[in-house]
Amino acid sequence: MIDLSKMQGRRFAVMGLGLSGMVAVEALAASAVDVVGGDDMPERCKNAAARGIPVAPLMDQDWSSFDSLILSPGIPHTYPAPNPVVQAARDAGVEIVGDVELLVRAQPEARYIGITGTNGKSTTTALVAHILSESGVRVAVGGNLGQPALSLEALDGEGIYVLEMSSYQLELTPSVAFEIAVLLNLSPDHLDRHGGMNGYICAKYRIFEQQDSNGIAVIGVDDSDCYGLFDKLTAERSGKVVPISFADAMDGGVYTSGTNLIDATGDTPRQVCSLDGINTLLGAHNAQNAAAAY
Repeated sequence: MIDLSKMQGRRFAVMGLGLSGMVAVEALAASAVDVVGGDDMPERCKNAAARGIPVAPLMDQDWSSFDSLILSPGIPHTYPAPNPVVQAARDAGVEIVGDVELLVRAQPEARYIGITGTNGKSTTTALVAHILSESGVRVAVGGNLGQPALSLEALDGEGIYVLEMSSYQLELTPSVAFEIAVLLNLSPDHLDRHGGMNGYICAKYRIFEQQDSNGIAVIGVDDSDCYGLFDKLTAERSGKVVPISFADAMDGGVYTSGTNLIDATGDTPRQVCSLDGINTLLGAHNAQNAAAAY
């Protein structure tokens, strides 16, 4: 569990006592931080209280006494309408963030790789983590995949957090600067939570927004929305942008030709490996995942 003792002196509320919310309250409480949790589902509040977690009706709180609301990603904060607790916190000027944001603040010396996309992000996250681990790199994997962010081990400056990031989590993680940020693809999904396709695209694009000139942006270009974002990235930033494709050869990128993975980031394209016979990476979508992980 992540030590959050540097958050002492601030008061937190956690809305949503599913897995990530429960871990957030427990991590804050274990670090002697003033925290209270709540949920719209009474059974969850009852279960949390039975585990010794401080619970209270959050709508009855004096929000002027809080510094931050940690919001579980499944709870609406904009569309189709903000949860009433979110609106109360916002009206009081309280910061609204997610658990990944707390991880980043508690572990500023660590390195971060973020992976998002409508499809394939879990496979790619697991593949990246496996490659790094097999290369001897200390890795912790979480976010939208597997363990909640605050239940991961502390890496400090000695390893890499590989985080699967949903659109909801990206909206609630304003300060993370991913060393490598990956956007695989885009297709309509969760549109009610983002006010339409444009809002969804903007949420996904956040994965690149805090990167500096040393950050690497990896982006799939096999759908028109992602291709448009690729053009935007290459026009607006000085950092490295690597296109990936399972359909077309890409200068400066990584792509598949048949079952062969091709690296064209150097002066001359070269075959990296063949994906033929790798049963866990069958199909065009997994070819894209492999290109991203490489």
